[in-house]
Amino acid sequence: MIDLIPPPEKVMQILLDAGAYRFGNFASRNDKYSSHFFQVPMAFHFYDNARVLAVGLSRKFRMDKAVSSRLPQVAIVSPTTWGIPVAFSTREALNAEQIYWAEQENGQRQFPLYIKNCNVNACIIVDDIVRSGSTMLETYELIKNLGVDVIGCGAIVRFKDGPKEIGGIEIKSLVEFDSPIYDTFEEWKEAEGNDFPQEIVATF
Repeated sequence: MIDLIPPPEKVMQILLDAGAYRFGNFASRNDKYSSHFFQVPMAFHFYDNARVLAVGLSRKFRMDKAVSSRLPQVAIVSPTTWGIPVAFSTREALNAEQIYWAEQENGQRQFPLYIKNCNVNACIIVDDIVRSGSTMLETYELIKNLGVDVIGCGAIVRFKDGPKEIGGIEIKSLVEFDSPIYDTFEEWKEAEGNDFPQEIVATF
């Protein structure tokens, strides 16, 4: 099974070739700066990419007895719309019975009201990236408030300065990436500035 988990170098090459990872000069709308920008869902537009990435992540879950012992009676949950392609592909790779995703409404993350009337299986939270971990933590708490167990957490990319676990559950990932975020343009320029034209992005 280990052979089916792509090495980080292959994962990064997939993301690079798909335009899902770019190096340059990026400024976010909340005035943060970085040389690296990820749009992981772009890689999932291609079936072969989606299959390689989802199977790799699913194998990491299958090696966890807390997860493998519950399959296929599990639910895959995405904390964000960006994570939905990852969730659907991972659900297929794990043959999981259910899939759900959280939504933002009035500035708050929540599940659709109908989920309260569903018999939700034990959940695996998957997203495209984990940086601060706040989004995954919010989703973890939403699931626990439903009285449902969370048995796994994972993402395609986990940033090294982010959390390694949520609620005592290890965050599984295919890549651990070091991507400093700077509070000012001057800090970014001094640390790792380059000559790329600046590009405004929504957020990091």
